[in-house]
Amino acid sequence: MPQPWLPLPVSGQNLCQDAAFKDGIWDCFRAFYVHKFRAVLGKNRLIFPGEKVLLAWSGGPSSSSMVWQVLEGLSQDSAKRLRFVPGVVYVDEGAACGRSREDRAKTLTDVRQILQTLGFPWHIVTLEEVFALPPSVLRCSAQDPVGTVGTYKVAVDSFLQQQRTLAAEGLRGSPSSAQGEEQPSQPCTQDSQDPVGPPPAAQTEALSQLFNSVKTLTAKEELLQTLRTHLILHVARTHGYSKVMTGDSCTRLAIKLMTCLALGRGAFLAWDTGFSDERHGDVVVVRPMREHTLKEVAFYNRLFAVPSVFTPAVDTKASEKASIHRLMEGFLLRLQAQFPSTVSTVYRTSEKLVKAPRDGCAAGPRCLLCMCSLDVDSADSATAFGAQTQDFSQTPPPTPRAKAGAPAGPCCAAGLGGAPNCWQGTRPCGREGSRARVLEHLCYACRVTMKDVPCLDPLPPYILVEAQLRSQRPSAEIQEHLVENSDDEAPASGSGARGPPEQEGKEARAARDCINKNFFN
Repeated sequence: MPQPWLPLPVSGQNLCQDAAFKDGIWDCFRAFYVHKFRAVLGKNRLIFPGEKVLLAWSGGPSSSSMVWQVLEGLSQDSAKRLRFVPGVVYVDEGAACGRSREDRAKTLTDVRQILQTLGFPWHIVTLEEVFALPPSVLRCSAQDPVGTVGTYKVAVDSFLQQQRTLAAEGLRGSPSSAQGEEQPSQPCTQDSQDPVGPPPAAQTEALSQLFNSVKTLTAKEELLQTLRTHLILHVARTHGYSKVMTGDSCTRLAIKLMTCLALGRGAFLAWDTGFSDERHGDVVVVRPMREHTLKEVAFYNRLFAVPSVFTPAVDTKASEKASIHRLMEGFLLRLQAQFPSTVSTVYRTSEKLVKAPRDGCAAGPRCLLCMCSLDVDSADSATAFGAQTQDFSQTPPPTPRAKAGAPAGPCCAAGLGGAPNCWQGTRPCGREGSRARVLEHLCYACRVTMKDVPCLDPLPPYILVEAQLRSQRPSAEIQEHLVENSDDEAPASGSGARGPPEQEGKEARAARDCINKNFFN
């Protein structure tokens, strides 16, 4: 009996003709598969020639196929060669999944074998490194204006002219330098980053404690995705990558769209499921595999022997109703089995979403975790969410016990040595204050996720530090009332005597400080 995915043999044909017919089918499928990958990149024109692009590889089918497409696109036999400079990053998430050190070491050995055959610069990082990230990773860096079609053509012409110049110089010089035409697109492994040894036991224990404290699997998956994104973003900025490629397929994006709607992220669907995600400013996330379904990816990887590494995830062996992610995945896949156009319909709907215009990174406050604009109401809003926001911004009144003069209760952080800002029953202690300080800088979806995290103390330090720094900064409304020191102010008109310029500057600064002090008090 022939295999179900192979065409049925035609009667009267011999085995050689049948094999040739099948080879033609696979060649057609391969050309169609490669064309969709190249067409997505060519249609959007976001990756310029010579630009450094970081490929986020998880070892799964979709990301492995993406890396393989880039590898073939850079080969000399390719008709339309890719002109960017790639690198690969792999994040070891074994500590979050409860894997042992032996299993993680075995997986990393398989990962290194695959990365060494690619010839790209590769970076292996562990998820425990989030405890050493700086708070600046949560800040939107300045972004250059997005290039238009004209600027893209100019960049391509300049790149081709540079290639011709290098080729001409190579022909006039030594034969060894005659390959100068290929140098800008040939990756090297000199920048490869490999952990010297296993991560510190303290960081592994802290990460395990963090994920064990989360109540639901939904919150674990969201937290894991957030920390992974922050770590990849830090690697990209550290090594000079301006683009990050992820292997999200069409099926995965359709599931993600429905999941984000259920999680309350409807305002950010265009960034979460679109081709490009510019929320980080200087690093843009692109999804070139968004036209390929999981079925096409599985066929391509099996037919052309694309290597991959299987690693257990947080939701491995979990039931269908264990999390919103699993529930939406099972729902869509069952619909897809009965109605084959389900995934494509949901995916095409996501293509119609338009990103809201913004004025850059300084347009407004950003969420502390997902780094999207805060979709919160003002404190005086009459909505239920506005009431929640008001609770975060206001200090509760003293308890009746404090009013009656009763002795104050014990500190809620007494077991941890006491909290520095604890008022022992009269007001929220330091732990509750720090939780409110973090929650007030989160969007609606991230606040819902953090409800399943009973204590925010195990979070990585860079998140808590950035929340404290944002709380100490004056808001935009307060900054408008602050008296600025202007060096080009015209002197006041009048006939009164004036002192030296240095004395006038000191008096002006003293007056400004006095006004600001009275304003805040």
